[in-house]
Amino acid sequence: MKKIKHSKFKNTGILFEMLVRQVAADTMHGNRTKALPLIKKHFRTGTELGKELQLYRTIQEEVFKSEGSAEKFLAAAISARKQLNESILRRQKYNLIKDIRDNFILENLFKSRVSNYKVLASTFKLFEYAEVDNPAEIVKSKHTLVEHIMRSAIGSNRVSKQDMLSEKYQAQEKDVRLLSYKMLVDKFNDKYDGLDAKQKSILREYINNVTNTVALKEYVQSEIPTIQKALTRSGRTVGNKIVKIKLKEVLNMINKISESSVIRDRHILTMLRYYQLIKELKNIGTK
Repeated sequence: MKKIKHSKFKNTGILFEMLVRQVAADTMHGNRTKALPLIKKHFRTGTELGKELQLYRTIQEEVFKSEGSAEKFLAAAISARKQLNESILRRQKYNLIKDIRDNFILENLFKSRVSNYKVLASTFKLFEYAEVDNPAEIVKSKHTLVEHIMRSAIGSNRVSKQDMLSEKYQAQEKDVRLLSYKMLVDKFNDKYDGLDAKQKSILREYINNVTNTVALKEYVQSEIPTIQKALTRSGRTVGNKIVKIKLKEVLNMINKISESSVIRDRHILTMLRYYQLIKELKNIGTK
C-alpha cells in the first residue's frame, strides 16, 4: 500500500495563498511586489495550473447543506481534476516553484500558519492519489472535506472572533488601542499582519481583476457603503472625543475612493486599513 504524503510546496492552493499573503505584505508596506507578476503569469485563465486552482477554491468556498449533496459535489470536483493534462500541469507547477525560488526564500514564504491547511492538504491528497493507493487515508480526506463543506453552510456568514483578534494587540492598554486609527494614515505595524475575511476578499479581487479595472472598481464601490455603515455605527459607541473626530475625517476621506475613475494600489491599501480599523473598533467594543 502506497504511503500518501502531503507536500505544501506542491499544493496549488497553498502556493497561491502564500503568494497572496506576500502581495498583502508588500502592499501594506508600500513595497513593489514580486508576487503579483508571478500570480498573473502562472495562474492566468486557460492554464492547467489556473484550472486546478479554481478547483481548490471551489472546494474551499462551495456550500451544501446535505451530506449527499456535499459528497456528489466532491466527486464532481475530483472527476474534473482528472480531466486536466497531468504532464502539462506538472511542468507548469515546476515552473511556478522555480520562479518562486528565484524571487523568494521558499522556506521563509511558508513559515506563516495557513488557517485552512487541513482542507487544502486533504484536497491535495484527493487530487494527487487514488483510492487504491491508500483507501483509509483517502476516506479520511474525503470525510474532512465533506465536513468542511457542510460546516460552511452553518458558519459561512460567521467570522471567528478568535481569528479577528491579535493576542499582542489585546495585551496593550485600551488607550493605545483607541489610537490605532493612525494605521489608516501611516502604515501597518509588522506585528499586526493578520488578515480577516474582508481583507483577504479584497486582495483576491485585486489580484483576479488587476487587468479588469471596471470589475475592480465595481467591487470596491460595493464595499464602501458597508465600510461607511460600520464606521458610523462604531462612532456612536466610542467615548473618546478625539477618536470620534478622526472617524468623521475618515468617513469624508472614503468618498474620494468612490470618486476615482481608476482604482489604484493606494486605494486597495486604504481599503485594507479601513477594514483593520473596523476590526480594532469591534475589539474595543467587546472590552
